[in-house]
Amino acid sequence: MSQVFSDAAVAKAMQEIGSAPSSRRHGDHALSHNHTVGTPPKQTLCQEIKYSVMETFFADDPLSHFKGQTKKRKFVLGLQSVFPIFEWARDYNLKLFKGDFIAGLTIASLCIPQDIAYAKLANLKPEHALYTSFVAPLVYAFMGTSKDIAIGPVAVVSLLLGTMLTDEISNYDSPEYLRLAFTATFFAGVTQLALGFFRLGFLIDFLSHAAIVGFMGGAAITIALQQLKGLLGLKKFTKKTDIISVMQSVWKPVHHGWNLETIAIGMSFLIFILITKYIAKKNKKLFWVAAIAPMISVIVSTFCVYITRADKKGVAIVRHIDKGVNPASASQIYFSGEYFGAGVKIGIVSGMVALTEAVAIGRTFAAMRDYSIDGNKEMVAMGTMNIICSFTSSYVATGSFSRSAVNYMAGCKTAVSNIVMSMVLLLTLLVITPLFKYTPNAVLASIIIAAVMNLVDYEAAILLWKIDKFDFVACMGAFFGVIFKSVEIGLLIAVAISFAKILLQVTRPRTAILGKLPGTKVYRNILQYPKAAQIPGMLIIRVDSAIYFSNSNYIKDRLLKWLTDEEAQRVASEFPTIRYLTIEMSPVTDIDTSGIHALEDLFKSLKKREVQLLLANPGPIVMEKLHASKLSDIIGEDKLFLSVGDAVATFGPKGGET
Repeated sequence: MSQVFSDAAVAKAMQEIGSAPSSRRHGDHALSHNHTVGTPPKQTLCQEIKYSVMETFFADDPLSHFKGQTKKRKFVLGLQSVFPIFEWARDYNLKLFKGDFIAGLTIASLCIPQDIAYAKLANLKPEHALYTSFVAPLVYAFMGTSKDIAIGPVAVVSLLLGTMLTDEISNYDSPEYLRLAFTATFFAGVTQLALGFFRLGFLIDFLSHAAIVGFMGGAAITIALQQLKGLLGLKKFTKKTDIISVMQSVWKPVHHGWNLETIAIGMSFLIFILITKYIAKKNKKLFWVAAIAPMISVIVSTFCVYITRADKKGVAIVRHIDKGVNPASASQIYFSGEYFGAGVKIGIVSGMVALTEAVAIGRTFAAMRDYSIDGNKEMVAMGTMNIICSFTSSYVATGSFSRSAVNYMAGCKTAVSNIVMSMVLLLTLLVITPLFKYTPNAVLASIIIAAVMNLVDYEAAILLWKIDKFDFVACMGAFFGVIFKSVEIGLLIAVAISFAKILLQVTRPRTAILGKLPGTKVYRNILQYPKAAQIPGMLIIRVDSAIYFSNSNYIKDRLLKWLTDEEAQRVASEFPTIRYLTIEMSPVTDIDTSGIHALEDLFKSLKKREVQLLLANPGPIVMEKLHASKLSDIIGEDKLFLSVGDAVATFGPKGGET
């Protein structure tokens, strides 16, 4: 509740403040308006730990809405927090369902052919991908917070899973391979659930946007190259994913391994799908043309193969998809034994990649429709979803960008579109799967190639080059790591470069010399504002980072180097020598013991040069630690200022005039 003060009350308060004695004076000069640098109340160790934990893990204060509620209301709120559908379903109506129904049917027509194709990337039978698109969207609809994301198997995760599983078990027709896939899916879910439950979602932010762009682009090209086996009708093909091995497999059998009928089928439908995508891109209202193109391709090609019996002429077909709903698979998960460790490792990696993709997609569409998603709830939903998938003969599911885009353009209103899609998949599993027997693999390859083309975001790479060259290097490192080595190596490079950037920024923070803008009391970087004038006899430097053990010595050395260089220039220009070094500390959010020692060493070095150290606008945490370490007494209370302007007004020439 806001408080309204009368003019008399304000005047009385100001009078009391004005008459209060100032406890800190700067020599013979009091700070303007008797203001001094405030020191917050000292906190105990428990208070500091509690604050840090709450700020890191519970900044949104998730328990605040439970306070003061009845037990019944708390139960309802708890149920809604776990299953958000119970909150928004209260206002659900027929008008909303109409949009969700149309969107659900549209994305179902897209996901069925994609699922059959993506299963091949994971080296699994097609029915496992269909099982995934039945179970996963149903679970997410009850637990997720995004209105637009469409759930199911995706190309990148399928390829990553297939590659890592094949590294452990080369025979992907063996029961052990399938069991390892379920095990990896289970631990992918456990990883995601743990991240959400313990509110560790910030960990995925360590994978930079640049690294994701490069990784996804490299994965898209790798996936497209892998489809050359189905598109060209090759019977022998490498199990490696790097571009060199793939191209060797493509060109070695050029005179005897390519199947012309397969090539004709694959290329015809690839061109058809690309044309529909072009039409949809030019006219957003015709998005449905591109959405149903894969299903039309599957239906037409299957019918053509069936009536011509092209499979007798070497055209590879799907052959068989098991009919019926998901069989239970909980008993097949490895909880011990030879493949347990591999299952955990593959699960963690694939789970993190799937989560990164889902969160990125969810945030993108949430921003487009101006609503927010709860990152931790998303992780809990994804984790629970994948754990249930591992129990129902499914594999790792996440948000699909292509299907989510179609879902959005088809007019989805809520997550009910996922439920509609799930019901269509159930009908497909019960009735339609035998009809896919004669579907040619070449068409599935063309569907995958068309689907992953959008993952190569060359415009984003160009923008990275323009904005930040280091980000561009991270992008290219991840990109080339994927296409020339493997998906795992590319991911590792992406993570390594992302961490390298963080370490570089932390250990080598920026510093800037400040000058006063003419006609103002504003002090800015002289490189950014050439007209900003430096103060005679004073050097003002801003430190743009917290001061920790990792950068304290660098900052101290950098400040001394600035001082040495500036002294040399000013002596050569016959300007007054520098007598004061003012550090603008407003960006310094924190300081540790090493930072305190570095400032103390800096103070001693400056004292030998007969230069005084001034600190401007240290934050509350910094001030608390300066007082706790007694460094404020060593530097002098009269050397601590609210702003650079106050420091210049106190120790600068003629009250700070330049």
